Amino acid sequence: MSKTERLYHLHNILNQRRTPISRQDLMERLECSQATLYRLVAELRDYLGAPLEQDADNRGFYYDRSYTQPFELPGIWISPAELQALLTARQVLGNVQPGLLEGELESLQGRISALLQTKGVEAEQGQSRIHIQSIAGRPVPGHLFQDVMAALIGRQQLHISYHGRRRNDVSERDISPQRLTQYRNSWYLDAWCHKAEGLRSFALERITSQTLLGEETRELREQELADHFDRAYGIFSGPAVNTACLKFTAEMSRWVAEEQWHPDQKGYFDGQGSWVLEVPFSSARELIMDIMRYGSEVVVESPGFLREAVAKSARETCAQYSQD
Repeated sequence: MSKTERLYHLHNILNQRRTPISRQDLMERLECSQATLYRLVAELRDYLGAPLEQDADNRGFYYDRSYTQPFELPGIWISPAELQALLTARQVLGNVQPGLLEGELESLQGRISALLQTKGVEAEQGQSRIHIQSIAGRPVPGHLFQDVMAALIGRQQLHISYHGRRRNDVSERDISPQRLTQYRNSWYLDAWCHKAEGLRSFALERITSQTLLGEETRELREQELADHFDRAYGIFSGPAVNTACLKFTAEMSRWVAEEQWHPDQKGYFDGQGSWVLEVPFSSARELIMDIMRYGSEVVVESPGFLREAVAKSARETCAQYSQD
């Protein structure tokens, strides 16, 4: 039993009693030593502010009921990042099609649920009150995923037929898989393309066929991958050679100022209460789409070519409606 579990258990024991409970009884119920019990008592009373008292006659512990408001532990002791990770993992496991690891995955899913119940996030056998929506995700066939994972883990080259959206054509490529990335609910394979002689990112659902070649992959250092794929904005790779300066209206700034667009972003409030955001980028395609989501609530301050590209996109959008 963890410290957090014992604190919750101790609180529940004291909260359900109207008479003091002895030190020995608490040690047995909490499965702990006397020293641990006194540390739990001190934390519950001195740090969390519980009305925990000790009876002068029999030295038993109890909650003082003279307080006008009943004492409750302050919130759920789990961070948003931890909660999101656990819930996302469980949801992903729940969507996995039956396969070789079916039993193991069910067991892992059950352990995550048990952990959430232990932390008080969900009630036993109760319906979850937390829901994660996976919007706009693009499914990947199971056999394709298995081959990609085999190539990735076995460090083998992979021959693929790839249907690129931009040119709307199919190309044949031999690639050396480097890493698998999930971005905005879709899967991408970061790989060295032997045809292009460079690093490329391939959307898994656009691979129409694949064959394991049995040849060893070309290995690249982790820093090389990070420099190519992680420095610029969005999924479009390449070194960040430009910095976008975006200025949001004062009203929209109350939301955007708390968003992370990129790990290396910079932001500040100007004198009029507008949030000015600076984001490194290489290809502007995805950045333009994200800027357009905010409509008139944002203005591109620089660079000039990005400002003109967004303005052109806005004009073309208006033209679609003016034709009516």
